[in-house]
Formats: sequence, C-alpha cells, structure tokens
Amino acid sequence: MDYLMFQLEKEAQTPLYEQLYNEIKDAIIEGKIEEGEKLPSKRKLAEYLAVSQTTIEFAYSQLVAEGFISSEARKGFFVQSLEELALIEQDLPLMTREISDTDHVMIDFSPGKIDTDSFPFTTWRKFTKETINEANKDFLQLGHPQGDYVLRQHISSYLYQSRGVKCKPEQIILGSGTEQIMPLIIRLLGKEAVYGIENPGYPLTHHLFLDDRKKSLPISVDMDGVIVSELEKTRATVMYVTPSHQFPTGAVLSATRRSQLLSWAYQQENRYIIEDDYDSEFRYTGRPIPSLQGLDQNQRVIYLSTFSKSLMPSLRIAYAVLPEALIMQYKQKFSYYAATVPRIDQHVLAKFMESGHFAKHLNKMRKIYKRKLEMVTKTIAKYNPTVTISGEQAGMHILLTIHTSKKEEELVLLAKNSGIRVYGLREYATEDTDVATDPKIVLGFGGIDVLEIPSSINALMNAWDIKKHRERN
Repeated sequence: MDYLMFQLEKEAQTPLYEQLYNEIKDAIIEGKIEEGEKLPSKRKLAEYLAVSQTTIEFAYSQLVAEGFISSEARKGFFVQSLEELALIEQDLPLMTREISDTDHVMIDFSPGKIDTDSFPFTTWRKFTKETINEANKDFLQLGHPQGDYVLRQHISSYLYQSRGVKCKPEQIILGSGTEQIMPLIIRLLGKEAVYGIENPGYPLTHHLFLDDRKKSLPISVDMDGVIVSELEKTRATVMYVTPSHQFPTGAVLSATRRSQLLSWAYQQENRYIIEDDYDSEFRYTGRPIPSLQGLDQNQRVIYLSTFSKSLMPSLRIAYAVLPEALIMQYKQKFSYYAATVPRIDQHVLAKFMESGHFAKHLNKMRKIYKRKLEMVTKTIAKYNPTVTISGEQAGMHILLTIHTSKKEEELVLLAKNSGIRVYGLREYATEDTDVATDPKIVLGFGGIDVLEIPSSINALMNAWDIKKHRERN
C-alpha cells in the first residue's frame, strides 16, 4: 500500500495529526485496512497528503502506542490484529508517544545539547540561596505580566552592549521558552498576517505554521541566508529568520540580504521581521554580526532570544523585544496575563547578570565551544573530501555534506544502529523542497566532551563505512 485516500480538513480546529490518526484507526476497526497490511512510509504519505512528516509521525506514533499498528525496523508500519487489543475505545483523547531518554544512544550529536560540565553550579547555588529567603516572600506572589522589571533591565543593557539591540526594559516580554512567546506574537500580529518561514528551518516554526498552509510560506535558504528575492514574490507580511546563524544550515545572512530584508519590511505598513537570535553569543570567526533589530530604523523587527544556549535549556527563560507600537497593543490585549517564568528564577538570573558572572560565563563557554569546534573540524578534515563542513562560523552545530551514494535517511539509520544520534537536514525542511543532492547531516557538538570528540566522530564515520583519506590510498 503506497497511499491512503483520506480527506484532511486543514481549516478545521482539530489538528491534522489527530484527524489522520482517527481516519486510520477507524479504517482498521471497520476492516477497510486489513490485518498485516503495510502502511505507506511517512515520507510517501506526507507527500501524498501534502502535510509535514511530523504530522504523519505523530499519527503513526499514537497508533503504535495503542496497538493498532506495529513498527518494524527497516521494514515499516504494519496493521495489527484487533483480537490482540484488550479494548478499543474510539473516543479516547489523543496523546502522542513520549520519546524515552533511555533510548540506546551512546553518542548524541543533537544540536540542542550544551556543555553541562562547565555550568557554574556553585555560583548559581549561592544566588539561589540568597534569593529564597523570608525577606523575599513577595516573590511568592505574581509579578509583572511582562516579567519583573529588574531582569528586563539587565537584559536590555546586555542586549545593547553585546548585540546592538536598541530597546527599553518596557519593550521586553519574558516567557517560559520560545514556544510560549511565539503564539503570543502570532496573536498580536493578527489573523491577516501571512508568515514566511526559512526552508529548511527551525522545527518550532514548522509546528506553529505549517498546519495552516494559507498562513505560512516556505522561503528557500542558501549559504547567504534566506533568499529575499523569493520572499518578495510572495504575499507574506511577516518573515521569521535566524540571521546570525541560520538553523540548521549555519549560514550567516549577508549584509546585502540584511538590507534587502529590511527594505522589504519597510515597503508596507503591516510588514514585520521576527529575528530569532538563538545562539548569537557564540561566534568564532570575524567581527560580531550586528542584530537586524539594531539596524532597523523603522521599528519593524521583533527580536527574540533565550537563555537556553547561553545557560541551560531547562531554565525556560526566553524574551522578545517588541517595537513600541506592538508593545502598546500587547499591554492592551494581554495585560491580564501572568508571567510564565517563576519570579525566583527571574531574580536568580538577575543577580547572576548584575554580578558580572553571566559575562564571565559566556567568555568561558566561547573558549570551550571554540576548542570543541576546532577539534571537530580537525577530526573531520581527515575524511575530506568525502565529508566537508559548512556553517562553522558560529553556534554549537555544523553541517556535514557527505559525498556518497547513500541516502540521508540511510545515514541517520546506520548511525542509530551504532548507538549514535544525528539528524538529517531534510528533517528540518518542508516536503516541498529537495534540500540537496548530496546528503547533509546536522552535527551538534556542544554536549560532547572535547576529549571524546575524535573517537565520537571516528565512530560515526565507521558506522557510515567512510575511511580517512590516507587509508584510502
């Protein structure tokens, strides 16, 4: 079976993956899909139904969890016998399968990992103890809806000094992660907004936008960043970009493209740019890249960032700098909201920044990540020209291009079978784009000990059966 003829209502309130899950489940129960029958691959079904592979993944995962289908490695998904199910309840609420952290992974090249060994536990513990005491019992109450002023003040000062962002503390809103702030921004920009998103791009934006194709338009990316000339041909009114270190390609938006993008935003009153500056603290070559917000002369850039890379992902503190016109609307529409970041965490971070420890920590981590990057590039150079690197100017991940006859999915699976987690570039792209002829792998190095990098990369190359250049002679 290569296709499933289902009609998904993209305008409906029910998520696409839940619609698909219900359609397949009902077809199995009604006998329209027989026991033992193989379901289409995630890629084929995604292409046929014109939805993202994530939609298929969520639907299949739930069906596996409930026993309607089984997953067989390297073979696919197969319909199970209903007699083996203890109970079939058609109206159970849909819950997606949890991914276990205990999966058999010995080496994790995830781009989201940080160096936890270098975290300043002693200093953080000290400020936490100082903050949690009876003198600060007011911190148990709800604070300002945008976040406590003292932290917003320190963030404002830090952004101006490090990124050239021009803002007042009053323009900053705090949230427990980018995924909490982005929906607020989307609501703020209104129902008429149409979003341009980088392709390939950050998975969160795909989850937020791609279920409504009328509201999201994938814009291609090359090694100079998002292709603005392509954006100009669309009806997009908002462009989401990661200009300082494009995720996942690692491209830096060129000066020409920056000017073009700002010019695009200025051409119509309702146009905005969402600048996600997720890992700009870590740049290793050349001069620091200025933020788009700092170059903006007409208040059209919404600046977005987080402390996930600079401190820890679990801190769950992200922030946005809204243009003055939008912050006024925000206060009118969301003044009843409570800040989603615990006040104690806010004040611990404020103390950490005020004392100068945040700047010291960033300087320390730049050196550590730079050393890791140098070790990565030095090790991979031994496999050149079969393996080449791009996107190494900044951040905690690079992009590998593998000159091989193997497919990207095959490389990811070979690594997985050897206990190594890597991600293919196609995983970050919409189904509409053929990302590249040669397979590309997103390789994070932040969470791997510097001394283990050579052996980890060598193990990955062994899994792919790639020899060092001197061994091929």
